[in-house]
Amino acid sequence: MQSYIDRKIFIISLIAFIGLVFILRLFYIQVVNTSYRVTAENNSTRYEVVYPGRGLIYDRNGKLMVYNAATYDLLYIPRKTKEFDTVLFASYLNIELTALKKLMQSIESNKYNRYKPNILISGISTETYALLQDRLYKFKGFYTQLRTQRMYSQRMGSHIFGYVGEVDSSDIKTDSYYNQGDFLGKSGVEKSYEPILRGRKGVTIYMVDVLGNVKGRYKSGAVDIDAASGTDITLSIDLELQQYAELLFRNKIGSVVAIEPATGEILALVSSPGYDPNLLVGRERAKNYNKLLLNDSIRPLFNRAVMAQYPPGSTFKVINALIGLQENVITTSTSFVCNHGYSAGSFRMGCHHTGTINFMYSIAGSCNAYYANVFRRILDKPGQKSIYPNYNTWYKHVTSFGLGKRLNSDVPGELRGLVPDSSYFDKKYGGRNRWKSLFVVSMAIGQGELGTTPLQMANMTATIANRGYYYTPHLLKSIEGTDTIPSNFKVKHTTNIERQYFDVVVDGMEQVVLSGTAVMAQVPGIAVCGKTGTAQNPHGDDHSIFVAFAPKDNPKIVIAVYVENAGFGSTWASPIASLMMEKYLTDTITRPLLEQRIVEGNLIDKIFNKKAQGGKAN
Repeated sequence: MQSYIDRKIFIISLIAFIGLVFILRLFYIQVVNTSYRVTAENNSTRYEVVYPGRGLIYDRNGKLMVYNAATYDLLYIPRKTKEFDTVLFASYLNIELTALKKLMQSIESNKYNRYKPNILISGISTETYALLQDRLYKFKGFYTQLRTQRMYSQRMGSHIFGYVGEVDSSDIKTDSYYNQGDFLGKSGVEKSYEPILRGRKGVTIYMVDVLGNVKGRYKSGAVDIDAASGTDITLSIDLELQQYAELLFRNKIGSVVAIEPATGEILALVSSPGYDPNLLVGRERAKNYNKLLLNDSIRPLFNRAVMAQYPPGSTFKVINALIGLQENVITTSTSFVCNHGYSAGSFRMGCHHTGTINFMYSIAGSCNAYYANVFRRILDKPGQKSIYPNYNTWYKHVTSFGLGKRLNSDVPGELRGLVPDSSYFDKKYGGRNRWKSLFVVSMAIGQGELGTTPLQMANMTATIANRGYYYTPHLLKSIEGTDTIPSNFKVKHTTNIERQYFDVVVDGMEQVVLSGTAVMAQVPGIAVCGKTGTAQNPHGDDHSIFVAFAPKDNPKIVIAVYVENAGFGSTWASPIASLMMEKYLTDTITRPLLEQRIVEGNLIDKIFNKKAQGGKAN
């Protein structure tokens, strides 16, 4: 009997103990630990992302250039779908039936997608949305969400603005802000200022039943997160000047960069051929991008202004003139004899001049022989056995103009160009002291190993216009609600060339336009200073180059122009720069015949017709 009572007490105690454990565990789950409650709530709620509108983009005069238009995503919840007329649905969406089925199957292949909304089609236009919305009740498991897409007030500025595209896996890994289906700036200022322009996503939380049907707002919307629109920005671009520059470059290959020298603000930036930026928005974006990408003959996606590396040609002579003066190897009274070129032993560099050439005319007339002599004097100073110290000094002077290095502009994709240091030639010629000044004398006239981008050439010219300093070229002028811009754009970069030498070189550049190789660049009533160049091109006709600024004193605009396969700088590049300066400074054009010749000039057809015949263009 006693053993029976003991067993009964034991069993009752065990049951009581187990009950107490369960009670304590339930208390912990429901009261102490909130993670289980959150999990339960997640199973009965649906989170809908609210996408913000991106910040607007204005030009320096407050003109709207980039804005947003409403677009929609079609979302798909496989678990809620019932049998429907797929042919009719595809016709509403203006999509092939096979494409629609393929998109649906791609989502259905992942079992985790069956109970949540998935983006089936993004970028549905307002017209398609209007047609679809009244009929969507027929198609269970599908619904829409609002988004915005970029629109452009003009068909220009593609390499400035860039484009917005869907994130990929690397974007998501780099920044946890992004999820699959989000969009971000892929190039241009859309990329440079993505954190400013993108805004902040919001979230609306809905209560749903086990079948995913919406039953209302969770906690009446009290815990929803409002979306915050992106911040507007103002660019330094002058919209009218940009449009005019693109007009002048129609049917031409090349680029132009215009800068306000006092600030480094970029007034216009053209890479030609370009493309209509509206091509890379909406549902046709991927198809259009592939078309542009595959157009190898003219490469419209390639930003020549910051990525193409050309020899600077004779425009570089002004740099060697400044260095020669600073290093006291020449003065403004120095003259050299030119006999249709420069000769040293078996080496010969041709030139179109003959006779005694003085300093001022060496710039105005662009004498090759003069600068071959100057360059060799810089490197071969009397009494020195090695050219290394002098070459390194020359190298430091050149790079102080922003050449041979990235300027760290806010134009993505910028390349550094090439100004070779002494180690470059050590490697090329097999060791130290195995190369001499004559080996590299082609750099005296901007040829040889030198490579520069149009942005660098514009910046170099801005340094001359400022008489010895530059600010990093940039596109951002201001951010909404603040007067600040990145601090690196406010840093003054100076050369160690004395001011007096810039003054005399600027006088020579004025003579280039008044009586030298660029008389077509004259602008009535405005003192223009410039330098022509013709860059040798082993793949076709030479490139036409011109750099300039105006007015001579207190300059307001600097321009660098490259026209590929166009011959002499005076033929195409200098008239383009001249017309742009007149347009910007006077808001008028007084030389309509010159403008007509440039606008109607079709160099693309000329280039490709000649290539088809297996030769150079004339």
